[in-house]
Amino acid sequence: MGLVKHKLYRFIACAAIIASLIVFYLKLQSISKGSMSEQTLEYFLNKGTIRRKDAADIEWYHAANSKSKLIEALRGSAQMIEADVLLRGADPEEPIMAHPPAKDSDITLQDWLKEVVKSDKGIKLDFKSLAAVSQSMSLLEEVRDQLKGPVWINADILPGPGGTATPVDPHVFLQEVAQRSENDVLSLGWTTGWTEDVDNPGYSWEMVHQMEELCRPLKQPVTFPVRASLLPMSFPQFQWLLEQSDRSEILH
Repeated sequence: MGLVKHKLYRFIACAAIIASLIVFYLKLQSISKGSMSEQTLEYFLNKGTIRRKDAADIEWYHAANSKSKLIEALRGSAQMIEADVLLRGADPEEPIMAHPPAKDSDITLQDWLKEVVKSDKGIKLDFKSLAAVSQSMSLLEEVRDQLKGPVWINADILPGPGGTATPVDPHVFLQEVAQRSENDVLSLGWTTGWTEDVDNPGYSWEMVHQMEELCRPLKQPVTFPVRASLLPMSFPQFQWLLEQSDRSEILH
């Protein structure tokens, strides 16, 4: 009988947690306006690749950091292609598609963009190195008129809960991209981490206040990529952050 009660209590506890997460998710949806830039949704809606203005209908291809992965992404059904950008660790020093700890790749950003412009897909460039930003933005400007789909520019610019990686310097990054990406979506995040079997902290008030201060002068739409597992304990912070501007959204 004791075992049955124990299982019942565990079931009730799990049900309560699931219910609270559902309530949190519904609240989040009510304030995040679809969790994706309106212009991105409008683009794919007008193309007919989605049938409703809902971010959940957008399919992503992540880490297209090689020739084979890019070909797969371009031939596949995903509407948005995400890839990581850093500066090659040896001569010639140029932007390449790679995620740390990798220091080299079989495709440069320049060649990557040459293939992307042949399609109507959107792209998200995730900068892992500040050193790569200036050259990358120049390469992007060279093909800007040929790109058909939405362009997102992403970087983790602030330290976040549990984060051990060094964020990209926010002031230098925004100075480089803000004037050269007026029609792009800026995806600005925090470095984060997660440890199993411990109470992981959520996003603090200081973290969201710092982000709001950095985003205040921006004219572009801004989305905040966040670690979904940390959202339930950070709802008040993100509710406040989203209420500061009608140009900001959460991507989780």
